[in-house]
Amino acid sequence: MRLYCQSRFQALRRPTTEVKIGAVGIGGNNPIRVQSMTTSLTQDVDASVKQCIKLAEAGCEIVRLTAPNKAAAEALKDIRAQFSAAGFADIPLVADIHFLPSAAMVAIEHVEKVRVNPGNYADKKKFAVKEYTDAEYDNELQRLHEAFTPLVKRSKELGRVLRIGTNHGSLSDRIMNRYGDSPLGMVESALEFMRIADDHGFRDIVVSMKASNTKVMIEAYRLAVARMDEAGFNYPLHLGVTEAGDGEDARIKSAIGIGALLYDGLGDTIRVSLTEDPWYEVPVARDLADRAHALWEQSAAHPATEREPEAVDPYHYKRRDITEINFGAECPINTLEPPRVISPSFRPLSEHTQITKDVLAAHKVLKDARIEGLLVKVESDLDLIHLLSLQKTLAPAIKVLVAELGDGVSTAALDAFDWNDRCGWMLVKRFGAGDADALAEYLTLTQKHGLLLAVDADAAAVSALSTQLAGQPNVVHTLSSHTDIHAVGAYRALGDILLKKDLRGPLWLRMRADFEILKEEGFGRQLLEAAMFTGPSFADGFGDLISVDTIDDLARCTALSYNILQGARMRTVKTEYVACPSCGRTLFDLQEVTGRIKARTGHLKGVTIAVMGCIVNGPGEMADADFGYVGGAPAKINLYVGKECVKVNIPEAEALDRLVDLIKEHGKWVEPAPEEVEA
Repeated sequence: MRLYCQSRFQALRRPTTEVKIGAVGIGGNNPIRVQSMTTSLTQDVDASVKQCIKLAEAGCEIVRLTAPNKAAAEALKDIRAQFSAAGFADIPLVADIHFLPSAAMVAIEHVEKVRVNPGNYADKKKFAVKEYTDAEYDNELQRLHEAFTPLVKRSKELGRVLRIGTNHGSLSDRIMNRYGDSPLGMVESALEFMRIADDHGFRDIVVSMKASNTKVMIEAYRLAVARMDEAGFNYPLHLGVTEAGDGEDARIKSAIGIGALLYDGLGDTIRVSLTEDPWYEVPVARDLADRAHALWEQSAAHPATEREPEAVDPYHYKRRDITEINFGAECPINTLEPPRVISPSFRPLSEHTQITKDVLAAHKVLKDARIEGLLVKVESDLDLIHLLSLQKTLAPAIKVLVAELGDGVSTAALDAFDWNDRCGWMLVKRFGAGDADALAEYLTLTQKHGLLLAVDADAAAVSALSTQLAGQPNVVHTLSSHTDIHAVGAYRALGDILLKKDLRGPLWLRMRADFEILKEEGFGRQLLEAAMFTGPSFADGFGDLISVDTIDDLARCTALSYNILQGARMRTVKTEYVACPSCGRTLFDLQEVTGRIKARTGHLKGVTIAVMGCIVNGPGEMADADFGYVGGAPAKINLYVGKECVKVNIPEAEALDRLVDLIKEHGKWVEPAPEEVEA
């Protein structure tokens, strides 16, 4: 299969054909367009126009509204007229269609673009288990052709644009039974619609592959581009992680999924889906777009480099096989264990008393998300005295002390140091391609004292030193600086060498300040940078330890690392919420209800709860959820266990209590600690 991007080591933008949505171009040489979606009832024209205006004033370049029925689609006529009269004629409107082709045919008359969901547009889900013969499958495709063709023809006549937007949670029975609930199924679902449009010579199309699971989403987009390229479809891409939730977690999850694709040069328009007022989505999407453009411009200034094919299969997630090591007492690192977190201290070792206070204070804030490894810098032999004092006070509180060695530290002093077993130890040392003798010395030293050695070396150095590194049982690989175009490419190159040389030491992902694309102040931007950096590596199966070395706050950088692991589906440290953004289809106040559910269930570590305003995206979007709280009708809630609806039409006032009862029935409820109740 063709590679889905021009380079996985340089962020070279994917060439696409420009699609004009009214006055706004997507793809081609246009900047990444930022869009969002109203949450008002579409038939409430005044409220919808007000939200459209507020979104436009916030910097939204494309505004989407739901049109679940013909009445809502008809309301788009007045919304378009009033929005234009308010001075926003150049900002296109998009109708979001799921189940009714008749509503799409009305909407296309009034707005510049219509989004159709291939899984819902012409299919009614019965969730039937059926094996289709080739003839039956062809008959289904013919029926699909007949249902979609009128919209294609009318779009062509009016100069409109269609988005073929696949959702992981709403694949048709036909697709599910042939391809399964998989990225391949998502791609095939969209390709069916692309082929129909192509039969009519219609190519004003934008494509999306959304999922709440970032691994599924990344894999689906990669696969979609490869398959589209084979078919000659170079349509622009709309990027988004659906049902991302709210707050910091939602921003992390969105940056992981969207950022991984932007690093590969993919993406022409972005929507960040938050369970918040929609205008809060716009600045997050703008930040991601700005970083992508800066990275693309930086990469374009360098000639493309030829590289051998990678050992990674980017279309099928598989975590890299590693040698098991013991990262402190009862804290192993292996392929089945979640990645471990290393927390950097920015204080000099002479302030070891204050470092101890920082760690103990951080533990009070972090609760279950403990500091597993504490990274400190050892600049001289004198610092070893402070290091000994530090480990004596911290040994019960942390698993491993990670000592990053400067050039002023001698191997003689290290050999004489009291490497006691109060805690685990890992030394970090930078090596170049010509440092074979130094590496041998450190390997001997660490083996003698039973220490871990983190080899800080780029791909070229590891390749040159691979004979010495082969078979070493207590070696970790990492990279604190690089000469590549960007840090993700440097880590990919390192991971590729580790695979090709069969070096199975764990890989530690370090987010460093000089790895940032745009060096801007503010935790929110640092959060996005760190999530964008780690997302591609985790998607490729790399990453057994993680640290965020850009935030000078021990508790905050530690919490961010844990939250990134949860957003990347690499580790669960708290309750996971799959919460959709509000829209005109929503049957209850999503923000308020999500807040109440979080307050009641936020202590349930390892439990995943879906909070969805309606079921339009399908129960498949809750594939990873243990329980679901879903709008079934006005003021009525349906409760799910996995994909199965088990309670129907519960009055909203009772629904949260019934959800808790359901969690208890399935043995996943624990009573919160007193401080959690108080919080």
